[in-house]
Amino acid sequence: MVNTIEWTPEGVVMIDQTKLPSEETFLVCRDYVEVADAIRRMVIRGAPAIGCAAAMGVAIGVLKADDSELDTRFEEICDTLAATRPTAVNLFWAIDRMRGVYKSLRARGADLSEIRQALVDEACRVLEEDIDSNRALGRYGADLLPASGTVMTHCNAGALATGGYGTALGVIRAAVEAGNSLDVLANETRPFMQGSRLTVWELQQDGIPVTLLTDNMAGHLMQRGRVQAIVVGADRIAANGDVANKIGTYSLAVLARENEIPFYVAAPTTTVDLQLESGAEIPIEERSADEVTQIRGHQIAPLATQVCNPAFDVTPNRYVTAIITEKGVARAPYVAALKALCEGQSVAVEA
Repeated sequence: MVNTIEWTPEGVVMIDQTKLPSEETFLVCRDYVEVADAIRRMVIRGAPAIGCAAAMGVAIGVLKADDSELDTRFEEICDTLAATRPTAVNLFWAIDRMRGVYKSLRARGADLSEIRQALVDEACRVLEEDIDSNRALGRYGADLLPASGTVMTHCNAGALATGGYGTALGVIRAAVEAGNSLDVLANETRPFMQGSRLTVWELQQDGIPVTLLTDNMAGHLMQRGRVQAIVVGADRIAANGDVANKIGTYSLAVLARENEIPFYVAAPTTTVDLQLESGAEIPIEERSADEVTQIRGHQIAPLATQVCNPAFDVTPNRYVTAIITEKGVARAPYVAALKALCEGQSVAVEA
């Protein structure tokens, strides 16, 4: 399993996902500004991994801040990290968690060395808990996949998108580990190509059979009976079960419904935002036109081309067969199911 992100004495170390699969290199972030830049440039990406990076960014920022201005600097650190990417709710969850630890220790008069160590420890716990959550949701999700057949996935929701193991790919990994005989169809996921660059690379490392598709081939293969299930990750899930995920997910869900294929979303409960009633309230990040007009710096469209580049879309809950979490499997009605799981029920909630 690839080591996505790690806390070390030298700094926050993360595999540079912009260089994969041609180069397997690691970036060392030595302050919170570098962590923020890595999140913004998608050196590290995927909602759970962004949350881990944000927690470590807060910790390293506090370690480097002067004692005399720590309170002011703390809020600046949090604000800088929060401004990197707007859609993935794990980013804000992690920052709020670190803020809670900091404020609690400040309120009881803890010395600064204790506060700094506590934040480092908390950031490492965020990483450890994410890996544990992914393994748990993988076990829940494995039971939903066919004993043999083909599973389609979109973008990269594997170890690279998380602290480790993965959400959607975690479900596939767990099923294979349990003895299921599965092939994977990976959509390339334009324009940033996370499917072709990252998902295929990950599955090849694991020896799991994978075939790469262009995004516009998915419907054809569904129609021909080549797909038995679809499993994707999520960047934010609203209280009603609407799901924000990488652009193109909504189209897949609609096609899955048309072709009577189960469409599963795998995500930890930290990706569920119970404060938002529906997906209409989820902010959608708009990214640079260069991602569409260029491929690795090579211009493929006329100069000055007008571009629309939303990074995510929202899949309405009616297209989602089930949402797989580390606490169980939620099915419609999602308002009750997700609330129950987020409040600690560790059993599947059925309609």
